[in-house]
Amino acid sequence: MVEKQPFTLHRLELGPMENFIYLIHDHASGRAAVVDPAWDVPRILKLAAREGVKITDILLTHSHHDHINGIEEVLAAHDAQLHLLKAEARFWDRYLDLPTLHHGGDVIRLGETPIQVLHTPGHTPGSACYQLGDRVITGDTLFVFGCGRCDLKGGDPNQMYDTLSHLIADLPADTVIHPGHNYAVHQTSTVAEQVEGNPFLHFTNVDAFVHYRMHLHDRIRDTPYAPVKRDGSGQT
Repeated sequence: MVEKQPFTLHRLELGPMENFIYLIHDHASGRAAVVDPAWDVPRILKLAAREGVKITDILLTHSHHDHINGIEEVLAAHDAQLHLLKAEARFWDRYLDLPTLHHGGDVIRLGETPIQVLHTPGHTPGSACYQLGDRVITGDTLFVFGCGRCDLKGGDPNQMYDTLSHLIADLPADTVIHPGHNYAVHQTSTVAEQVEGNPFLHFTNVDAFVHYRMHLHDRIRDTPYAPVKRDGSGQT
């Protein structure tokens, strides 16, 4: 018998950059957390009202404008706690006085739903993924058949290589990823599908990964991303 999850994960696609905004609804408490509120806050608030939940928490995967431009509007409507990694607050140079700054390995409790904070640098120094049971909200760290850019301020392709290597090694194959953008032929995927079809996960050589991420990928691939067959060379 499959154990019922203590939460429901709702998804909205909002804004000109095809952002996915998530609402985590804890069944027992009626509380909800918004992940990366941006673009169309009235639609986020309407979703929460329709589901009969109170937004008590805001979780940030990182601090780029397209993921955070709705924070103040949500806070004006709900008395919510803001959560982000301490490393990201330092990089962003905002919210350094929050009592809810986190480190990788911390657990946020949303009612009866534990949310594990994963520190996943590469796109930004304090990028985070949020694991809920067999699901992971991956922000701009891991897309379906892609990964986040590393050429913006704070990006580091060497860190991204390490992050993706550890993330895939640590997560069970049937874990479902929920990315920060609708950039692919599917809106969600499993870790097993990504290991097979995501070209960024085919590299065994960091220098080859960095060259592909920084110089080749954006010239040879267009959205929506489709799976890329592994060639077995470790170079892709």
